Amino acid sequence: MPAEETGPAGRLAAARAVLDGIEGLEVFGRVVAIRGLLIEVAGPVAAMRLGGRLDIVVEERAGQDGVVPCEIIGFSGAHALAMPFGSLQGVRRGCPARVRAEGAGAIRPNRGWLGRVVDALGRPIDGLGPLPAGPLPYPLQADPPPAHARRRVGPPLDLGVRCINTFLTMCAGQRMGIFAGSGVGKSVLLSMLARYTAADVAVIGLVGERGREVQEFLQDDLGPAGLARSVVVVATSDEPALMRRNAAYVTLALAEHFRDQGAQVLCMIDSITRFAMAQRDVGLAAGEPPTAKGYTPTVFSELPRLLERAGPGTGAGSISGLFTVLVEGDDHNEPVADAVRGILDGHIVMERRIAETGRYPAINVLRSVSRTMPRSCDPAFLPVVRRARRVLSTYADMEELIRLGAYRAGSSAEVDEAVALMPDLEAFLGQGKEEATSLREGYQRLAAIVGGA
Repeated sequence: MPAEETGPAGRLAAARAVLDGIEGLEVFGRVVAIRGLLIEVAGPVAAMRLGGRLDIVVEERAGQDGVVPCEIIGFSGAHALAMPFGSLQGVRRGCPARVRAEGAGAIRPNRGWLGRVVDALGRPIDGLGPLPAGPLPYPLQADPPPAHARRRVGPPLDLGVRCINTFLTMCAGQRMGIFAGSGVGKSVLLSMLARYTAADVAVIGLVGERGREVQEFLQDDLGPAGLARSVVVVATSDEPALMRRNAAYVTLALAEHFRDQGAQVLCMIDSITRFAMAQRDVGLAAGEPPTAKGYTPTVFSELPRLLERAGPGTGAGSISGLFTVLVEGDDHNEPVADAVRGILDGHIVMERRIAETGRYPAINVLRSVSRTMPRSCDPAFLPVVRRARRVLSTYADMEELIRLGAYRAGSSAEVDEAVALMPDLEAFLGQGKEEATSLREGYQRLAAIVGGA
C-alpha cells in the first residue's frame, strides 16, 4: 500500500469519504391540529424558526408529489403555527412535518429569467422549461439598503406616458403609488409603462390578479416586446394568502438582483392592497388583534419594509417603483391607501368619473403629486407645466357652472381661456395604449397648447 494512503492525510481523506456517505439528519414534527388554514405542529420546536419552511408529507395525490409546503408564522406554547403555500387537501392529524434545513425562502435569479413568468415561489409557470440558476441567493424578505449609504434619486425617467412625464415627472429611483378603484385602467397603464419606459428592466408582480386576466395582460397588454425585457411574477386571487404575500417579496428580490447588476429597474406591483390583505389573513391566523378595517399591526410594519426596498441603491443601479393601490369603495382615505401615500414619493390618482368619459389613462392631474417636482421638471418647460395646471384648476372650479350653462362667456378672461383650451388639454391627457410619447415630445406638445415655452 502506498505510504501516502496510510499517512495522516490519507486517513483523513478516507474518513471524509465515509462522512460524506452518511445521509443528513432529517428533523420531523407532527400535525396535531388544523383550524381553517392554520396548522399546529408538535415536535422539535427548538429546531424551527419564524419564517422557516416545513414540508407536510401526505398521501400521494393525482398529479402532485404528496408534499404541502408551509411557512412557520408563529408559536403557541409547545407548538409551531404554520400556513400552507398550497391546498390542504389530504393533510390529517399525525402527518409528518419535515423541517427544511435552508430555513426562509430565497431565489437565485440571473438575466436568463428575462421574458419569463414565475409563481410566488420563483418556479416557472410559462411552460418554457426550467429557469437558469444564478450564483447568489437573494432572500425574499431582505432589509432595505441603509439610508445613509443610498444615493439620491437620479435624473428624470422617461415612462412614455405624456400625462405622467409632464405633470408628474418621475426620477430614476423614485417610488410612486397609483391609486384607483377596480376597473379604472390600472393594469393597462402598467403595461404601457413596462413597454415604453427608458429603464433597462421591468419586474412586474401581479398579486391577487384575476386568473382570467393573466394571459390577456401578457399577450395583449404587455406583448412580446414588453415581455422580452421583463420578468412577471403571478399569484392569482384563488391562491393561498402566503402565495399572494410571497409574490410581492419575490418581485422585490428580482428587482434587487438586477439593481445589483447596475441596471435601472422599473418595479411594478399590482396591487399593494392585495398584499396587505394577504398579510392581514396571515396575521389574523397567527392571533394578532385586528385594528382599522380588520388590518393587523404587522400590515403597517410590513408595508414600509417592502416599499423601502425600492429606490436608489448603494451602487450604480436603482429601482424605480410604481405600486398600485386598490382603493375600496373609491375611498382614497382608507387605511392602506393612507399608509402607502405617507411612505411613497408621490401618488397618481385615477378616477372612475374620468374613465366614464372615455379618457384613458383616467388620471386626475390636480389630485396627483410627484414629490420630486419641480426639481425633476425641465427648467425650460416648468412655466408651461405651471400654466397648464392653472388652466386645469380654473376649469375644474367652474366646471359645474359651465356644464349647466350658468356661466356667461366674457365674465372672466381666465375662465374663457380655460374653456377654449380644455378640448386640446383633454386630448393631450388621453393616450392610446399603442402610443408612446417621450419626455421632450410631451413638453413640446404641451407648450404648443398653452404657449409660454
